[in-house]
Amino acid sequence: MILTADLVQKRVRGTILERVGNTPLVPLTRIGADLAAEIWVKLESFNPAGSVKDRAALWMTIAAEEEGRLRGGRRILDATSGNTGVALAMVGAVRRHPVELVMPDKVSLERKQMAVAFGATILLTDPLEGTDGAIRHAQKLAAEHPDRYAYVDQYSNSANPLAHELTTGPEIWEQTRGKVTHFVAGVGTSGTVMGVSRALRPQGVRIAAAQPAEPFHGLEGWKHMATAIRPPIWDEDAADVHLMIPTDPALDMTRRLAREEGIFTGPSGGAAVLAATRIASSEPGLIVVLLADGGERYMSTALWE
Repeated sequence: MILTADLVQKRVRGTILERVGNTPLVPLTRIGADLAAEIWVKLESFNPAGSVKDRAALWMTIAAEEEGRLRGGRRILDATSGNTGVALAMVGAVRRHPVELVMPDKVSLERKQMAVAFGATILLTDPLEGTDGAIRHAQKLAAEHPDRYAYVDQYSNSANPLAHELTTGPEIWEQTRGKVTHFVAGVGTSGTVMGVSRALRPQGVRIAAAQPAEPFHGLEGWKHMATAIRPPIWDEDAADVHLMIPTDPALDMTRRLAREEGIFTGPSGGAAVLAATRIASSEPGLIVVLLADGGERYMSTALWE
């Protein structure tokens, strides 16, 4: 099933899901000062459920509906590090689909609470196994109960990158009036990087993909690809630059964004901006960095202690 932006908008007209996308783009005036390039950040926390994952969750759900996979009261099932779960729970509430989420038990308390608030059921897996453990458990559930679940599997679902190819990428091009020279985002499912690459690379935009520098890291939502289950949708060739970002400097940048720019983001946002500053230190242009979510869903973690 190949979706279009017009079809998705038609299906959600008259609901809060119309507000997914068209998020603000703002400059970093202090952190970005004295660098060769301008740095602008795309604030995905302005989506209805508060993260970039609203885009993929919406498109994966509409795709499952169009394919008939949600008939008969089947539950949306997915493994998630948190944000996709919240987004699927919100979309499921609006579209009247029950949602069951498999999460590693290290997911921040706020994201668990948000998913439950939207009506989702949560199954927790071993925190030491991370998202990979959650993926394995979701795959087992889907195989054992095919009549109960519609397993949307964000890591292999083509609707995930398609949402970014047809919404995120074109938004950035329009918002910068075609002046964007670089795009920076972290790699988790890889849907954002893959989709935006398809939209902007043909326009000459350089794509930078950032990953955690360590296998055991604090950049929730990102994957250290060398040691994790590889998402089937991921292709290294979609990016021109690959950057490895250490956790502690990324957390420091997250705090700087709040205190110097008034931008409250999560750890992955700080990591993405840190990656952008590396590029901006030597390459001129206009760099757009995607900030996946807001800092309020990490208040119970050590980040803000």
